[in-house]
Amino acid sequence: MKSISLDITKAQQFLPAGAISAYKAKVAEAQKGLEKGTVPGSDFLGWLHLPSSITPEFIKEVKAVAEILRSKSEVVVVAGIGGSYLGPRAVIEGINNSFDWLIQDRKNPVVLFAGNNIGEDYLAELTEYLKTKKFSIINISKSGTTTETALTFRLLKTQLEAQVGKAAAKELIVAVTDAKKGAARMCADKEGYKTFVIPDNVGGRFSVLTPVGLLPIACAGIDIEQLVAGAQAMEKQCGIDVPFEENPAAIYAAVRNALYANGKKIEILMNYQPKLHYYMEWWKQLFGESEGKDGKGIYPASCDFTTDLHSMGQWIQEGERTIFETCISVENPEKKLLFPSDAENLDGLNFLAGKRIDEVNKNAELGTRLAHVDGGVPNILISIERLDAYNYGQLIYFFEKACGISGQLLGVNAFNQPGVEAYKKNMFALLEKPGYEEATKAIKARLEQEK
Repeated sequence: MKSISLDITKAQQFLPAGAISAYKAKVAEAQKGLEKGTVPGSDFLGWLHLPSSITPEFIKEVKAVAEILRSKSEVVVVAGIGGSYLGPRAVIEGINNSFDWLIQDRKNPVVLFAGNNIGEDYLAELTEYLKTKKFSIINISKSGTTTETALTFRLLKTQLEAQVGKAAAKELIVAVTDAKKGAARMCADKEGYKTFVIPDNVGGRFSVLTPVGLLPIACAGIDIEQLVAGAQAMEKQCGIDVPFEENPAAIYAAVRNALYANGKKIEILMNYQPKLHYYMEWWKQLFGESEGKDGKGIYPASCDFTTDLHSMGQWIQEGERTIFETCISVENPEKKLLFPSDAENLDGLNFLAGKRIDEVNKNAELGTRLAHVDGGVPNILISIERLDAYNYGQLIYFFEKACGISGQLLGVNAFNQPGVEAYKKNMFALLEKPGYEEATKAIKARLEQEK
């Protein structure tokens, strides 16, 4: 299998001589800190050697549970938020048919995602849709009290039990949660649900290769053995003993930090394959939640090209020069489609007749990169062979390892997220949740003053 390739030449030209190599010793120190567990947040380094720790027996267990859900469900609803939702969705939508839910004779159940918002219309429409479907639930929550997920799970659990009965519902619900504690664990033990454990030392945004991601991905009919194999290969390629010049995660971390030190504060991850949209969303959480703290951090943005060239292209080409781009390029699409000829040629496109659509797309990709570089935007190119499970496994671990290194170069704890609690405190106070009485008084007084 071909490995990920990294081209930094169109980023390097925007940096002073020696700017990247200057990070070599810092990267080595970051790698050493990760391996020895001496970095801030070391309690959450379980992802570091997770791929190589996954056994064939464990994969077999996950696949067996997935097969039960697949055999009994037209729809599998995954309740989760953040990494508990973005990771599996990124893989499923990146690999499966883009119109899977419309295929009448499909072999796999439709996998839907909920528990990631509190939109009443969305949830009402979901529950209405499920009234005529045989469905199962994968509830992903370490605590069981995350508002969006807990609210959604209660709705879905109530509906499933009403539709099939409590005894049958028990066989259609799987909890992916803490090993011993939390509301979701208590509920699962009480009701007798099948469970998988979210490792204590793996944070949500690094959890794709735990049951958090593997179970939903297996339910979608995707080969999780190949997904893990790709991640295992990349774990070796990005290992501490691999020289800096041959380690793609080390180089990427060094380049983006060198660009940041030279005034490039925003990284735009771009792609030319619509199926990568949710991979972009997962990447944004990975880097945003890991690096955005202590008044520091590259702002992670994303664009789906060529679509967003017609909305964001002008700003990228000629706006403030505080950005750089990282492009994920897919070398080989899974399908083949030729552009047809037309006798009248009213659109003037007969010069494309007989060409593959991907040839047009690849030239749009190259033309855009050249234009943006000419416009003063550094570009990093990451090439993968195709959108399949093995390559997704590589891509997932590559960015996880790069993020771990990059956070150390930046000087932050890349494995906590204290800032996400601020909105929750205000929300609970406004909803008058028990235990938040003082916060409720304070926020009501503040709102009165602001009238």
